[in-house]
Amino acid sequence: MTPLASSEPPPRIRVVNLTMAYDDFVIQHDLSFNVARGEIFAVMGGSGCGKSTLLRHMIGLIRPVRGEVIFDDVSLWDADDEQRQLVLRRFGVLFQGGALWSSMTLAENIELPLGEFTDLTPGQIREVARFKLCLVGLAGFEDFYPSEISGGMQRRAGLARAMALDPDILFLDEPSSGLDPVSSRLLDDLILELRDSLRCTVVVVTHGLASIFAIADNSVYLDAETRTMLATGNPKTLLRESKEPKIRAFLTRGGQELGAAPDGAGRGTE
Repeated sequence: MTPLASSEPPPRIRVVNLTMAYDDFVIQHDLSFNVARGEIFAVMGGSGCGKSTLLRHMIGLIRPVRGEVIFDDVSLWDADDEQRQLVLRRFGVLFQGGALWSSMTLAENIELPLGEFTDLTPGQIREVARFKLCLVGLAGFEDFYPSEISGGMQRRAGLARAMALDPDILFLDEPSSGLDPVSSRLLDDLILELRDSLRCTVVVVTHGLASIFAIADNSVYLDAETRTMLATGNPKTLLRESKEPKIRAFLTRGGQELGAAPDGAGRGTE
């Protein structure tokens, strides 16, 4: 009798036995976890544990010392150049601080990848840029420069640029770092809305508890001392069930635990 196929779709991303190092210094070793299609996956841990470095390995900026990063059935580092470029074109990346070109308007920042990687006409490119800014609540700000808008608006503009080429995977590196609690909460709400409306998969690096509990469906916890992962799972489940003292300390630090801050009160950055 033929066994029934699993109804659960295969993971969108698989990280398999990944080791990251600079020369002889190991940052993290033996990382293995899956990111499901359509989920928001948080990479969490204390400062200096290698969260942003892991993201750079996942988006193809740094080659791992050992292990694989697999997107669907394509191993990013074993693929040939053509396959690899096809995988990378499916990514949208928001680096820390938004990383906008200060000499360009918001629209021009979004138009840049469209002009480089598509055959759209200048008029079509302008319309796409307007649409992306509208998606993040910045309609009417096309001709503003980054220095003329707030930090929260800069982050949203950076998110609009990350979505310029209609990626199906978004990588966000500390998107709410440095923002006030209200701006941070608005950005979290926007990330949830974009995931649901665009049906994309989101990998977010963060150590902000409010954001972790607000948006993450799943997570991995990286430990700086042992230089490896201690757990994966939904952060709320880890808070309730984890017996690991480091994880419990991380998820309850400062009294900010699940249910401790109604209506987003106490939201902030680390």
